[in-house]
Amino acid sequence: MAHVRKLIRDNVTTTLTGLATTGANVYQTRFYPLAEAKVAGLCIYTNSEDIEYATLTTPRTQMRSLEVTVEAYVKGTANIDDTLDTIAVEVSEALAVDVTRGGKAKDTKVTRFEATYAGEGDQPVGVGSFTVEVLYATLENDLETAV
Repeated sequence: MAHVRKLIRDNVTTTLTGLATTGANVYQTRFYPLAEAKVAGLCIYTNSEDIEYATLTTPRTQMRSLEVTVEAYVKGTANIDDTLDTIAVEVSEALAVDVTRGGKAKDTKVTRFEATYAGEGDQPVGVGSFTVEVLYATLENDLETAV
């Protein structure tokens, strides 16, 4: 088995694969392969996790707040903002279909979106970065099972 964090990341990746704008260009990595055929696309990775103990008896229940980043990459000289907004709708609506991430989480919320741009290269690149908060629980001695 794997850490529940990985299972959640896998679920987010599966959920976001096949969206109208980004299609199968979805990668679990911090580094996007900016080949022309792979844009528009998404990168999914986990950043940080806050852990609080919810019980005193052992094994203690840990309430975890996982920060998942979803980055959308688009190229072009026009309509970058419109394309990022379209992807934002698709990502947010897809994540809202199952906020339990297949029964592994208590809740999923998109809590932030930020757009940045880079003008280097043959065409400008727009990057939309979503912060997704996923709340889940484990026992301190079993990080492979959600409770």
